Amino acid sequence: MSRPRLAISLGDPAGIGPEITRAALQDPGVATLADFVLFGAAPGFAPMGRASAEGGRISHAAVCDAIGAVQRGEVDGLVTAPIAKESWSLAGVRYPGHTELLADRFASPRSAMLFVGPKLRVILATIHVPLSRVPGLLTTARILECIELAHEACVALGVAGPRVAVAGLNPHAGEGGLFGPEDDAIIRPAVEAARAKGLSASGPWPGDTVFLATAKGDHDAVVAMYHDQGLIPVKLLDREAAVNVTTGLSWNGRAVVRTSPAHGTAFDIAGQGRASAESMKAAIRLAARMVGVRGA
Repeated sequence: MSRPRLAISLGDPAGIGPEITRAALQDPGVATLADFVLFGAAPGFAPMGRASAEGGRISHAAVCDAIGAVQRGEVDGLVTAPIAKESWSLAGVRYPGHTELLADRFASPRSAMLFVGPKLRVILATIHVPLSRVPGLLTTARILECIELAHEACVALGVAGPRVAVAGLNPHAGEGGLFGPEDDAIIRPAVEAARAKGLSASGPWPGDTVFLATAKGDHDAVVAMYHDQGLIPVKLLDREAAVNVTTGLSWNGRAVVRTSPAHGTAFDIAGQGRASAESMKAAIRLAARMVGVRGA
C-alpha cells in the first residue's frame, strides 16, 4: 500500500505552528509516515508573537487551500497547526475556529470536536460558545448525535464494542433535579435513545468523576457538555499526547480525516525554539493511522 498524502496547514504564522511542523517533520519516524503538502506563510513573518489581521488572513487562506486539496482528491487527509481566533476575527473571518469552518466547507452538520489521547477520548456537545449559552444549546438530538459520533470514532480507532459515557451538565448530574433540570430532561433521554439503537451508552455521570473513571478503563469515550468540562481533564491527563480530531466530516460519500495538536498558538514562546512538537507529531501519526484504517 502506498504512503498516504497529508496536507498540513501551518496555522498562524506568528505562533508556533510553523516551527512545530518543521520539528515534527525532522523526526524520521514521522517524516516517513506520509507524503506531505504544506500550506502557509513563507519564513520571515514580521509581527511574531501576537494576534494580527495579517496573521488571520494568512492562516485562514492556508487552511482553505488545504481543504480544497482534500476536496479535489489531491491529499488523503488534513493536519492543521494552531490558529488564533483573535487573528481570524481581526481579519474578518466569520468562523470562530477550525471546527466550524470545516463543518461548513465539507457540508457536514453532523460533526463534532473529539480529543484523543492515551488515557481519554472526549467529544464535545458544544464548543466555542459562552458558558451562559450552553444550557440553551443542548438538545437530546445533539447529545444523541455525539454519542453516535463517539461510537463511530472509537470503532474507526480500533475499539471493539465502545462504551460511551455521557457527562452531566450540572453538579452531581443534577442530583435528581435539585441542581438543574437539564440532566434528567435532556441528557438522560439521549442516553436511553442511544441504548434503544443498540449502543453501549451510560449516564449522565457527574462531571467530577466520569473522566477519572474513563482514564481507569471503565469507559472508552466521554461526551462532555461544554468546552472546558472536556478539555481540562484532557490537558491535565494526556497533555502533549492529546490530538484534536474533527469527527463526522465527509466529502463525496467518503470520510474526511482531520487532526490537529490539542493546544494553541503559544504566542508567548513563538520563535524561541522552546515549543514542543509532541502534539503535532501525535496529530500526524493519528491522521496517517486513520487514513490507513479508512483505506482498509
